[in-house]
Amino acid sequence: MTGGSEEDPFTKPIGRWSVFFYGVGHMLNDITASCWFTYLLLFLTQIGLSPRDAAIVMLSGQVADAFATIFTGELIDRFGHFKIWHAAGSLLVAISFSSVFGGCLPCSILHNDSLTLETFSYSMFAAIFNIGWAATQVSHMAMVNCISLNSTSRVALTSSRNAFTMVANLGLYAIALVVFGVIKAGSKEDTETQYRWIAYSSITIGCCFVVIFLMGTKEPRLRIDLKETSRARIPWVYWFRKILYYQVAMVYLLTRLVLNVSQAYLAFFVIDDLQMDQSAKALVPAIIYICSFVVSVLLQEIPWNGRRLKAYYTAGGIIWIFCGAAILLLPRDISSFMYAISVFIGIANALMMVTAISMQSVLVGAEVGGCAFVCGSLSFLDKMSCGLALYVLQSHQTTSPRGQLNNNQQSVYLSVTRYGLGLVPALCSFVGVAVTFFMELEAAGSLSKPLLREPLLE
Repeated sequence: MTGGSEEDPFTKPIGRWSVFFYGVGHMLNDITASCWFTYLLLFLTQIGLSPRDAAIVMLSGQVADAFATIFTGELIDRFGHFKIWHAAGSLLVAISFSSVFGGCLPCSILHNDSLTLETFSYSMFAAIFNIGWAATQVSHMAMVNCISLNSTSRVALTSSRNAFTMVANLGLYAIALVVFGVIKAGSKEDTETQYRWIAYSSITIGCCFVVIFLMGTKEPRLRIDLKETSRARIPWVYWFRKILYYQVAMVYLLTRLVLNVSQAYLAFFVIDDLQMDQSAKALVPAIIYICSFVVSVLLQEIPWNGRRLKAYYTAGGIIWIFCGAAILLLPRDISSFMYAISVFIGIANALMMVTAISMQSVLVGAEVGGCAFVCGSLSFLDKMSCGLALYVLQSHQTTSPRGQLNNNQQSVYLSVTRYGLGLVPALCSFVGVAVTFFMELEAAGSLSKPLLREPLLE
């Protein structure tokens, strides 16, 4: 047993290369998830599915993802082997994702182009893709708490992961910008070809970073090397007795709703409501992620404590509230103002996401025997809530919302898209800020106070 925390390698700040190798490990998931939330509903409606059928495909994937996170988290807590779970999940993602955007495979085999069969096919591959996605996500998120006990280093790992999430998203929109410029969608086949190239390119880039992660990151030894009481598997009921568990779960759920619902309706908003150029459905998201990337990198250099986590989350939430109000009121004749709004959305997204995930590490503390369950259960709530929210919104969406309106009405028309991009994120941000206000992060665990104030990295 070590003589003090200063001699314990798990409480020391970790090196920058370790942070880098960990950060790139979620790139495949991030680039495919960005494509999933940004373009799936748009793609499915463009090839002929109704908004409700497109929502069914999205919901099937989210439900499969939700249940997979619970089972994966439990199995990882029982047996460990984070890297094996990560590699297996990444392989399943790479194999299945091209079929989500690659056309209806059963339709080709059965020579049947019915919309029912198309909906079933896309729903099936969406579920398979999300099962692999969940295995990769839970194993990667849970690793943070088993790599280091230093809470500031945990924030650094989370911030690095979030920064590379932005890189992945920017990569997707760069690919999309090129593909949409080179291949014009004049028919259903052209549209499928566009998104097939986007999918193949995304998988190739993501798999390269998975290899870098697996080669550069060692299997965490913290579960093995800590004293028995810390590394023993913790029963679920232990977490259900903690008030902080419910508070962190609510904040994480609301933050994911903000990011995912807004991302799903961003392309619809700039094309349908604002009637901007086709390039805007790649440029506007790119601006958001450039700003998020910059903020995520800057957050790595800040010494963290519980009060600071709450303050930065609150700042991000307030920014999103103003952005949501601006989106609801933005008329079409000044649609270029959307580029300015995108800057603030990017800043808010980074502030909220980094701090919300870091709150999970404060909740877990040294109890790493249950870290995968915490990540899995919170992800379950995230996936179910996002899937249901998108299903409800999309079920009220019309195929051509502006066709029934005259020009004067169109400029101020409050469509489902505006509600999804503006109202829902603003309300979720408001509730998230309110919940954060009542958190007691400083008293969450013995690790929080002494370790959050150490230097960020070696």
